[in-house]
Amino acid sequence: MGTDVFNKVEKINSELFTLTYGALVTQLIKDYEDIEQVNIKLEQMGYNIGIRLIEEFLAKSNIGRCADFMETAEVIAKVGFKMFLGVTATVIDQDPDKREFHLILDDNPLIDFVELPEQYKHKLYYSNILCGVIRGALEMVQMKVKCTFMKCTLSDETSSDIKVVLEEVLSDMIPVGYD
Repeated sequence: MGTDVFNKVEKINSELFTLTYGALVTQLIKDYEDIEQVNIKLEQMGYNIGIRLIEEFLAKSNIGRCADFMETAEVIAKVGFKMFLGVTATVIDQDPDKREFHLILDDNPLIDFVELPEQYKHKLYYSNILCGVIRGALEMVQMKVKCTFMKCTLSDETSSDIKVVLEEVLSDMIPVGYD
């Protein structure tokens, strides 16, 4: 019975977050009126969340440093999305240099209860906050990436697709005294 209560609370929190997020996006559309500016603002907000969320992720997941960018992709898809959104993503690796991957979300909880008006379907990246979260979190672990929403089920696609490209591995700054 105790676990059942926690599952109900988690489901209510998830639904509340989804509805609150929808209100946030609606307010941004009213404030900026330019959908491209809304997309940029959502990504910036996600970035700010990502640079703070990585600490919680590392503390709770007990995952050490990933061996390479593709292992990082799997950790994001299987652990990160599960921990914070309750879903997993599929990693599609189309880059032979292992510097790019796509995260495919068949189930995106941010878009529950959402139906976009026709004028926004192919312009608004409703879940663009996820790109910012990924970019911010990876930057905190020394990976500069470009993260782009490629497809969204709100735009009549079958799944959501986020493209992540490794632009640079930032220099590891080891504090004095840590060898």
